[in-house]
Amino acid sequence: GPLGLLVLLVVNLVLSLPVDCSDLYSNGFGNSGVYTIFPAGPTSPVQVFCEMGSMDAPDSDKWTVIQRRTDGTINFYRGWEQYKNGFGQASSEYWLGLENIHLLSGKKSYKLRVDMEDFDGAKAFVEYSSFNVAPEMDGYRLTLSGFKDGGAGNSLDHHNGHKFSTFDKDQDSDARNCAKTYLGGWWYDVCHHVNPNGEYLWGESIFGVGINWNSWKGWTYSLKFIYKQKKTRDSFVFHENK
Repeated sequence: GPLGLLVLLVVNLVLSLPVDCSDLYSNGFGNSGVYTIFPAGPTSPVQVFCEMGSMDAPDSDKWTVIQRRTDGTINFYRGWEQYKNGFGQASSEYWLGLENIHLLSGKKSYKLRVDMEDFDGAKAFVEYSSFNVAPEMDGYRLTLSGFKDGGAGNSLDHHNGHKFSTFDKDQDSDARNCAKTYLGGWWYDVCHHVNPNGEYLWGESIFGVGINWNSWKGWTYSLKFIYKQKKTRDSFVFHENK
């Protein structure tokens, strides 16, 4: 009867909500920009920046940006609840939120790319063919594999397997509180080789507190631009041989 039809419509609507940027691209949104995704379901919309690639390369990767630093307008020295839930503006600087990142990484098979730039215009990147963030009860532990170097070097490997720490939730391997010492929130060890959520310090800066990527620029250089993106492996288009 009519009730059954209503239920079907509601279920259909829920199923079609985009989980990430590759879903949006599949739904016909081809331009890079800010979109709404639903990693936690229909009641939890999240704004995100989608990097859709060039229009003349429809089979290129569709990236869901989970973190971005561009100009220092957003304060990244924040506590656990903020890092869990996300903060900032998808149109400029933001952190998508550990819970959203965890939910995304459990839904599909993702790879991670980190793009970065210094104040002289030099650019570098890294990619990992597999990327996962564990649930909160395991401290949102980071798992990476399949490193590919785009000139930045493998500093992020140092953080593989570690739980996330903030100034009010210390889960690092150091006697100090790494988040307090280096003014960020991250998968700290003893303490870091990269600090993407550190202070925005416009180039040469105090040891360890800036947006560092040690294997590219050392611990006393704070990058101009960095963003981390995830791509679903299932966004590749497979052509059937007829």
